[in-house]
Amino acid sequence: MTTASPQFPAALPAYDPLARISAGDWLKKNLFGSVWQGLLTLITAAIFLRFAWFVLDWGVINAVWYTSDPDVCRAAAGACWAVIVEKHRPMLFGLYPYDEHWRLVLMMAIYLVTIVVSLMPRNWNLRLLVPLWVIAVVSIGVLMFGGVLGLRYVPTSEWGGLPLTMLLFTGTVLFGMPVAVLLALGRRSPLPVARGVSVVFIEALRGVPLITILFVAVNVFPLFLPAGVEVNKLLRITIGIAIFFACYQAEVIRGGLQAIPRGQYEAAASLSLTYWQTTRRIILPQALRICLPAITNHIIAAMKNTSFVIIIGLFDILTATTAVMQDPLWRKFYVEAYLFVAGVYLFFGYALSLYARKVEGWIASGRI
Repeated sequence: MTTASPQFPAALPAYDPLARISAGDWLKKNLFGSVWQGLLTLITAAIFLRFAWFVLDWGVINAVWYTSDPDVCRAAAGACWAVIVEKHRPMLFGLYPYDEHWRLVLMMAIYLVTIVVSLMPRNWNLRLLVPLWVIAVVSIGVLMFGGVLGLRYVPTSEWGGLPLTMLLFTGTVLFGMPVAVLLALGRRSPLPVARGVSVVFIEALRGVPLITILFVAVNVFPLFLPAGVEVNKLLRITIGIAIFFACYQAEVIRGGLQAIPRGQYEAAASLSLTYWQTTRRIILPQALRICLPAITNHIIAAMKNTSFVIIIGLFDILTATTAVMQDPLWRKFYVEAYLFVAGVYLFFGYALSLYARKVEGWIASGRI
């Protein structure tokens, strides 16, 4: 008895990922594949073009770019970018003495150069980075505080604007990341005490708003200090934001730790590595690589959380802009001012995002 041979369909054409398709084929496939898809494409394009024309007309064609007379802006049909030219110094530098703004410009230049040099893989050498950061921190401290080298002393209560945002953000990340790693390791620790303390710490601080932590750092914490002992308010605020940041970041890192296969631990044990050797050389690098996108997300959020310092009287760039726009002559043009601030946040946030993607590429290629 013979069995009928199964019928196989004709072979599919070979797929070439490098094959080029024409623009017409791409449009038909992705934008006009059906009547409804084509209609949706046309409606979306019309809305986008209308919005783009409005932005071009309001923000460029009929905009006022420079004038010291607010009446000129009121008579214009477009945006008044002149408000940024007129008010950029108090917006960027807050309450810092006007005649000392040059110190803040120099401070930001030192800060940015230090950050850029530190983020380059070829410079990841303690012999270079430690002296660089020591010199940068001392220089920034001298410029911000003054009181030496003939510079006027400026207390932290008068700091503000973009430099304050930069310092708060940097302090949050530098203090918060090591704490986050320790909390994540503690929550995964086989020691009940370490695990219990980490769980209570993380869950307690994640369960309250950041504003509450700042309020405690400013108003409650000094009550527990001995008489005559005082901790700088800016330092207390930085530590409070850093701890809040660390609790959220710890859960991200814990997710990366849980994603490591059990075989990695067993391989380390077979090599007689200690717990800290295993964690430092094998487990933690892989965990940080896995959760790098989420880590970057929380770092960007930490930069924006610096705006909460308004509740304790410090003027970051957003709060300084809000104060500046109380001027009745320029109050009408608050949209332009806040768009400028949004652009500053977007610039730094997008730069962090691009760098994180670059690091992911370096890891994938084996450069780091």
